[in-house]
Formats: sequence, structure tokens, C-alpha cells
Amino acid sequence: MAAVGGLTGTCRTHGLLRGPLHSHLKVLAAGLKTFEIPPDYSDVVLPEKPKLKVVNKVPNLKQPKKEMRKLRDIQGPAKTGNTFTTGQYAIVAMGGGYLHWGHFEMMRLTINRKMDSHTTFAVWRVREPYKPITRKSLGQRMGGGKGAIDHYVTPVRCGRLIVEVGGKVELAEVEHILIEVAKKLPFPAKVMSRESLATMYEKQAEMEQNNQNPWTFKRIAQGNMLGIRKVLSPFDLCNHGRFTGKFYLPERV
Repeated sequence: MAAVGGLTGTCRTHGLLRGPLHSHLKVLAAGLKTFEIPPDYSDVVLPEKPKLKVVNKVPNLKQPKKEMRKLRDIQGPAKTGNTFTTGQYAIVAMGGGYLHWGHFEMMRLTINRKMDSHTTFAVWRVREPYKPITRKSLGQRMGGGKGAIDHYVTPVRCGRLIVEVGGKVELAEVEHILIEVAKKLPFPAKVMSRESLATMYEKQAEMEQNNQNPWTFKRIAQGNMLGIRKVLSPFDLCNHGRFTGKFYLPERV
């Protein structure tokens, strides 16, 4: 009977622990942790020279000619170089501006020094400086014709990819390098991946499709309401007011 009573008492104790006190006890349970599956880089092929190449400070021209400034080169959206080719991440220009040789050297030295060439490669997506910029010497009087060529620049429009980075790496491994470079550029720029760039274009298309306000800039300009065509330029009619000069207005539909 004692054994039976002891067994009964043990069962009662276990029953008490499984009852109201069970929720207040710390139960240690051993288990396997679940980790995310690492990405597959089996199809990624690194080029022979993964680092950025040195660009020429002056183009190789026999007779360089002077040109006008042509501010339309940095206005509006980029029609070429706005999609990815071989890399997974890139620095995307969110405004217009000019890149001179110093900017190219800054990007090349920063990226080549900090990236791992065994797993990462970088590619230029813009041309080397080719547009001549003239300047007169200090203290010279007005007149006397156009000044001499001082340096060369590369015009960039909004949406243009500047540097493309790829390889057997994730965004977190190279993001701090690209952000450091993007902050030093003469125009606003962002670090994007293939997915984030596609999401940005999809969001813009969704805003245009699901717009609740019928009075858009495009409808007002095309309808010539209140004679607005007198004060609008062909640049505004073409881009529907989404750009103010070289600046991009992302919230405007």
C-alpha cells in the first residue's frame, strides 16, 4: 500500500506540475535552429580583370573642338544605361550632373581598395570624360571669344547607372562601400539592387495607374487649360512636370 500510495503521490505531483503551475515553469527544450538557405553563386563568372579600369583624363582626339554647354544633356530621365547588365548592385543617379576626372578616380580608388577581387567585380557604366568645358583665365576682360578648353566631363541624367558591382557577394558586404562613394558624387545617388530598381519602376507605374486625382500635370498641359502652354517649355511637355531642370521629383505623377 505504501508503494501504491507513493506512486499515487508522485502521480499527483506530476499532475499538479502539468496543471496551473506548468505555465510558470521554465521548460528547456533542445532543438535545431533554422537558417536561411545561402544564395547559389554557381552561375556567376568573374571576369579576368575584376577591378575598375583607369579612365583617361583627356580624350584621345587629334583636334579637340569647343562645344556649347547644352544643359539638356543632364535634364530629364536617362534613356540608355538605366538597366543592369552583369552585376547585381549599382549606384544609380537620382538627378543630373557632371562627372569630371576627379570623381572617376575617387570611385576607382575607393572601390578597388575595399572590395575583395577574389569574389567581387566592378564595371563602369558611364563613358570616360568626353565633353569639353571652357574657361577663361582669372582677371581677363569680357569679350575676346570663347575661352580655351579647361577640362572634360561626362554628363549624367537621372536613372543612369554609374558603377555596377557583382560577383559572389550579398548587398550587405558591399553596401557600405557604395554608400561612401554615392555621398561624394555631385548629384543625389542611391545604392540599388536589381530587385529594388525594378520595385521603383513598378511603384511609379502603379502610382500613375491608381491615381485618384484626375487633374494631373499631363492632362492640364495637353488640354492647355488657362493657356498654360504659353509658359511651358517643350521639356515640361515631354516629361510631364516630373523634372525641374536637372532635379527629379519622385512624388509627382
